Amino acid sequence: MVRAGIDAAALKPAECDVSRAVDLPVDRVAIDYEGREHFPDAATLEAIAEAKSLYVTTPVRADGFDPLGDDSLLDRIPDRARRLLVAGHGAYLDESEASRAIAPRFGAARKAAPDAWIGTEGVERLALAAGGTQYELLSRSTERDARALRAAGFDGEIAVYAPTVLTDDEDAVLEAVGAYVSRRRPVARALPGGDDPDGEDPPTDGTATGRTREVLSAAARDFALVGSPETVRERVEALREAGVDRVVGYPARGIDEFVR
Repeated sequence: MVRAGIDAAALKPAECDVSRAVDLPVDRVAIDYEGREHFPDAATLEAIAEAKSLYVTTPVRADGFDPLGDDSLLDRIPDRARRLLVAGHGAYLDESEASRAIAPRFGAARKAAPDAWIGTEGVERLALAAGGTQYELLSRSTERDARALRAAGFDGEIAVYAPTVLTDDEDAVLEAVGAYVSRRRPVARALPGGDDPDGEDPPTDGTATGRTREVLSAAARDFALVGSPETVRERVEALREAGVDRVVGYPARGIDEFVR
């Protein structure tokens, strides 16, 4: 991953042993949030923080991280770690959590953690108003958006999160990120049957064929970092030239691809 120019790694605790973060060849590691049951214990987070600059995703509407309610899970996060404040996702928020107001929670969380990064997905204006490092998902418009922010006078940090697949093998790429990119709104609309809510969903993995495969293959290059390390480095360098400060790669084929 160093050859690819990626300077931070994001790990999902439901998919891998996050304690292996200490073996990664980068200085910065982010731990994604996938639900309370998968959140690492204090000892694991402390061990990572001793070896790396640790960033921990904390959904401000989720019980355990709610700055206006139950914030008990914050006790597990080492003082030296930085927080990644996000609105949260329906995959792990229950109905009550999802109904909570985001804006006041961003504001309160930023007061408690002024060096936190702010996740922008779906709440771009709120994130910008909250200030701090803007933490964006990679998309086909990321370079244009970063240039626009810089041209408008934004002088804060911009970080980009990107699923990463360090191979040119098309089947392997779709196995790793086909389902992910198919859920991005522009891609979902472009897929065959995308405008038909009652239509049968085509496969989005390496077995995809025809128009579906064409759409997914193109989308993988827009919404993920895909290809040889040299190809990925070119994309990363283009992002930096556009004004992005940090590129955080999620190893979509597993942590082993980043460790070796």
